[in-house]
Amino acid sequence: MSNLALQVKDEIVRQIKNDELVLPTLPEVALQVRDVAEDINATITDLAQIIARDPALSARIIKVTNSPLVRTSSPVTDLGTAIARLGINFTSNLAIGLAMEQMFQATHDIIDRRLRECWSHSMEIAASAQVLARHFTKLQPDQAMLAGLVHQIGMLPILAYAETHEGLLSDSLSLDLVLEKLHPALGAYILRSWKFQPALAEVPKEYLNLQHQAEQADYSDLVQVATLQSYAGSDHPLARINCSELGSFRRLGLDAAEEVTILEDLADELSASQAALRH
Repeated sequence: MSNLALQVKDEIVRQIKNDELVLPTLPEVALQVRDVAEDINATITDLAQIIARDPALSARIIKVTNSPLVRTSSPVTDLGTAIARLGINFTSNLAIGLAMEQMFQATHDIIDRRLRECWSHSMEIAASAQVLARHFTKLQPDQAMLAGLVHQIGMLPILAYAETHEGLLSDSLSLDLVLEKLHPALGAYILRSWKFQPALAEVPKEYLNLQHQAEQADYSDLVQVATLQSYAGSDHPLARINCSELGSFRRLGLDAAEEVTILEDLADELSASQAALRH
């Protein structure tokens, strides 16, 4: 690592230890949605009333309900029907995930561009993870989708730090190194502070761990496989990894010889899922 990257890494780690690092907070609508989802007496109407306060979020949930992601028999035009079709849990995870998009914006052009790229990649991974969950595991597709949307959440405080440190801002190589080294552990730290369940909170820390161990397929496996697939055929270092040796692929039952064919068969569903999550 460069001197600057090491210096910044040490400073951010020091801020974490001293509780001085400003962590992102979940958007208000996401907090309210989660409260409803955790209330066993909550109704579809309760959830609809909260989501309806955010017209853009409401529209996107209706869009997802009408997409191949859900496969409804007839078009849905109102929020209440959309939630009834999706179910309270799926709607809640979708709403929490999509509400986070507002966090991936900044006033500085360089940081704003990086945040938007990060969110775009997260949506791609989220779409892939939920398709993989549906076809290869007994895991919840909506949880898999949320895991994909939050797997790079640890980049937010680092980019916020860079926004006020001109030296780091003008040295993209050092910034890349700091992001690469710190975002996994920082992401897990943020999700724990948001009280995400452990299986999701560990995803940022584990999705790049090629020695990740689990008794059966978990959300970290899904995000890892989706991430490696997203770089297949590119010149990215992750494209050179021999996936047949990875536990994540084995636990999903993806045989290396058949893996490309299997995933090609799902290409249309993956594209539709990604389109559903985008505006």
